[in-house]
Amino acid sequence: MNGVYDIVVIGGGIHGVGVAQAAAAAGHSVLVIERSALAAGTSSRSSKLIHGGLRYLETGQFGLVRESLREREILLRIAPELVRLVPFHIPIYADSARRPWTIRAGLTLYALLGGLATATRFQSLARDRWEGLDGLTTRGLQAVFQYWDAQTDDAALTCAVMRSAQALGAELACPATFLGAERRPDGFEVRYATTGREAGCRAAALVNAAGPWIGDVLANIAPSPAVPAVELVQGSHVVFDGALERGVYFVEAPRDRRALFAMPWQGKTLVGTTELSYRGDPAEAKATPAEIEYLTETFERYFPGRASAPIASFCGLRVLPAGTAPMVRRPREILLFAEPATAPRLVTIAGGKLTGYRATAAKVLARLAPALPARTPRAATADIMLNLE
Repeated sequence: MNGVYDIVVIGGGIHGVGVAQAAAAAGHSVLVIERSALAAGTSSRSSKLIHGGLRYLETGQFGLVRESLREREILLRIAPELVRLVPFHIPIYADSARRPWTIRAGLTLYALLGGLATATRFQSLARDRWEGLDGLTTRGLQAVFQYWDAQTDDAALTCAVMRSAQALGAELACPATFLGAERRPDGFEVRYATTGREAGCRAAALVNAAGPWIGDVLANIAPSPAVPAVELVQGSHVVFDGALERGVYFVEAPRDRRALFAMPWQGKTLVGTTELSYRGDPAEAKATPAEIEYLTETFERYFPGRASAPIASFCGLRVLPAGTAPMVRRPREILLFAEPATAPRLVTIAGGKLTGYRATAAKVLARLAPALPARTPRAATADIMLNLE
């Protein structure tokens, strides 16, 4: 064995590096094992938003919204180079399913859950300002609400969190393939391969943060843990030439009235996202022709004067609880599966939001606390500044 760690984390996405940062800040020794590159999976294929989840109010997920708004405020403070507020617009048309009073009520509740902070305020834009909204069609337009949320570069944020974890003593094995782990009374013996050779270590606790591959990780742990009842959900985006200059637009897809975003991204326009059940190899996931058509149709409905042929597409896979309810109504709270139930040494992370990675990490450490040795904390993650380089 090459080392002994308090925690070994499998997966270098935002939740994996978030756990590494929190663990290192709490004084623990930690190793992250990442197969290809940081943020190589879903953490670089998100909607690039740090937001409270306004649409989750429709399904009564008030706790998630409150937590997300709190985390957004922290990230705006500790990562000013990576997370920035931008104006969001909600246009309401004669055929919109959500009426102006509904949106006003939702934005009021959003502000209340955010503690009525300046960044949670909203307004209804006067008609004389509609013509300046990036060519947004005004045919049938009845109202436009403006509020504020934040954007980020999801991959850059993930890398920044890992750098801060390393500055606190965390280690990274990348590229490295997790080969397996065997449970022992005091933790796990872990095997992984890196740079053409096999390596090993011991860990008091193991965190499975492999995203769509959490099942593959669990299959290589002995004795075999229970596999959680989850479903992979594909979320696709398309990219158009030309950037939206006035901010992000929160619109309804004309086909089914699902809420979608059209937003500026690296000098282009990004439109997403879909929700489609996925059962194949996570590495092979890509936007389907039907998804591209659906997103293009939505963009053309609201911005008829802009280029209509997408120049690129991508998709990420989310992990949602299995069930028969429509995907849009399934909970978005993080799912933590801990074994054993008392004093767990293995935690599997499923689902969750980019915005809440820091809160997720705190919950993971709380679950593992009985099995971890006492350490002297080095820092608080709410005070660690995150930079581009």
